[in-house]
Amino acid sequence: MPVVLVLMLLCTFASQAVDAQWTPGTATFYGGSDGSGTMGGACGYGNLYNAGYGLKNAALSSALFNDGAMCGACYTITCDTSKTKWCKAGTSITITATNLCPANYAKPSDNGGWCNPPRKHFDMSQPAWTSIAIYQAGIVPVNFKRVPCQKTGGIRFTISGRDYFELVTVANVGGSGVVAQMSIKGTKTNWLSMSRNWGQNWQSNAYLNGQSLSFMVKLDDGRSVTVYNIVPSNWNFGSTYTSNVNF
Repeated sequence: MPVVLVLMLLCTFASQAVDAQWTPGTATFYGGSDGSGTMGGACGYGNLYNAGYGLKNAALSSALFNDGAMCGACYTITCDTSKTKWCKAGTSITITATNLCPANYAKPSDNGGWCNPPRKHFDMSQPAWTSIAIYQAGIVPVNFKRVPCQKTGGIRFTISGRDYFELVTVANVGGSGVVAQMSIKGTKTNWLSMSRNWGQNWQSNAYLNGQSLSFMVKLDDGRSVTVYNIVPSNWNFGSTYTSNVNF
């Protein structure tokens, strides 16, 4: 098969997990002017700077969050100038989904309930939100679409847990950004499937102490990458290991 055709097929396949069309929604902000209140969250990334996401982040309403399956997804968001005067015209921002905006069952007319199903809502960091809208508005109508994630550096793996329980947080993921499957391999084991614990935390129940570890990461667009022996045999719980590959 010609190389050009192979590349075209790969590009087509890689684009399947992103949205081609703009979708209407709404956006608010949280976390204060320095964005510190957005650290942590329901995806499990912890310090978003260390995870490679920084302040260009947002909490998704449950209609978008999908019980954590969309953690790491990237969206380009623009304020809808046809519906409000509070936009900064001609601007847009690309954010990463790092948290859940929980439903609070208030009425939207009471300036609440914006994250209730079936609303498609982004609760963005204040610095991200104010790049597309004027602070005094508080909430604005937006248009958004899912886009490929452009990340700097390699995929990051943080290992927590204890003996016979490895909880691996996968962060700074490019491509579609969303990890759909994970496998782990020790130098003394075969490949072992991992299960999603919560957010982008994946668990294994094997005893892997004292072994070098490899990971296989598969995205929701079907692409996968294998990182061999990224974790040395003297690894410790609580440590982060950065690969030299990404999507």
